[in-house]
Order: sequence, then structure tokens, then C-alpha cells
Amino acid sequence: MIEIIPAIDIIDGRCVRLTKGDFAEKKVYDASPLDMALQYADHGVRRIHAVDLDGARRSKPMNLATLEEMAAKSGIEIEWGGGVADDNSLASVFNAGATQAIIGSVAALRPAEFSRWLKIFGPERMLLGADVRDGAVAVKGWMQQTGLTLDEQIGWFLEDGLKYVVCTDIACDGLLQGPSFDLYAKLMDEFQGIIFTASGGISCMDDIKELDRIGVPKVIVGKAIYEKRITLDDIRKWSQNA
Repeated sequence: MIEIIPAIDIIDGRCVRLTKGDFAEKKVYDASPLDMALQYADHGVRRIHAVDLDGARRSKPMNLATLEEMAAKSGIEIEWGGGVADDNSLASVFNAGATQAIIGSVAALRPAEFSRWLKIFGPERMLLGADVRDGAVAVKGWMQQTGLTLDEQIGWFLEDGLKYVVCTDIACDGLLQGPSFDLYAKLMDEFQGIIFTASGGISCMDDIKELDRIGVPKVIVGKAIYEKRITLDDIRKWSQNA
């Protein structure tokens, strides 16, 4: 069964959600990242997807204290992204307790660096963040469009042992109107050795069931949880059956 991975997006140490990656379309939620991590852990979640949006804008981790607190007190695995731009920032994220580092901008703009990290840290700890808008990869917190396609970006790293890819269709993100099912079906058919995580647009459990039906291994759920379209009890029941 598909693994549900709740999302925690962080600005100034607080939980937020953006619409289509637009920082001007920001909604701040009352729960702290630690509170959310603890709730998820209590409901059987094994892993969360956390993004330091301040870090993504400033190209360096900005919420490491939040990561450290979440990792130490929740005991949950954390895949962490945002601002991981060099060896020092990557080391700081791992030292603060991240299980995996999500790498987007570096992988798109400095692929040789990401290839080196894959070899040094191993594919189990490195997660390619492949975020797409109108068919092209977007970087730097989705603020900068590249001329790179998803197929090109993923293809660069296959010989380096790339194993994990989170793919977000930015046009769907935050709208609660359903994910890009066709996109994930195409990617899995083309790159059968990659473990894909679907992200963006999840609105209800039926979306998750459809992704599970077409064979997507993992799915990130964010706004649908905060807006109570998917409940913690839904996640618990799904995790118990997984």
C-alpha cells in the first residue's frame, strides 16, 4: 500500500501552506511543527516531509532549531528540504536530525554536486526534489523556472544510483483539486527503478486510493490535513493496513 507522508512547511518556525508555491498566498496555521510531528507520530506515521521555506528563499537552512526539536522529541523520520546548497548546509541538516535531505535547486543547477553527494552519502539519504511547472523544473522555492524537463533531470542521476524522487506538479499544489495522476503513471513507466513520491493537489482519501491503485509508492499530504479533508484517524487506519 502507498505510504502517506504528511507535509510540514515552515516559515519563521510556524506551519504554513502556500498555493502553487506563491509566498504571497500563504496561510499560517496555529499548530507548531513540533505539535504536528507529535500528532503524526501518535497516529502511526513513520515519516514526515518538512520544508524550510525560509531556507529555500535564502539558499541556506534557516529553521534548523525546529528540525532538531522535531527529530529529538517526536522520534519520527524526517525528510528535510529548503536551502541545502553546499556541503556545510547538507551536514547541518543531517546533524540536526534529518533522515533524508531533499535536494532540488542544486540538483537542477549544479548536477555534478548532487552526483557527488549521492556517491558520498548514498542514495538512501538523498532525495531528489523534482518540482515542475508547465513542463519545466522550477527551483529556489519554486521562484525560478529552468529550461530543464523532469525526464532530463532524473536521467542525469541514474548512473549515480538515484533511488528516491519527490515530484510535485506546482500547478496542483495547495488547490485541493487532485494530483496529476497521468504524470506519475508516466514517470513510473519510464523510470521503473525509481521510488517516486507524489506531491501536490491531494484533496481526499479517494485521491490517495487512486494513486495507490496505479502503483505510486508514496504520497505527500499537506493542506488536506490542515483543512480537515483528511483526518488523523484516516491516516491511522491507512497506516494500520499498510
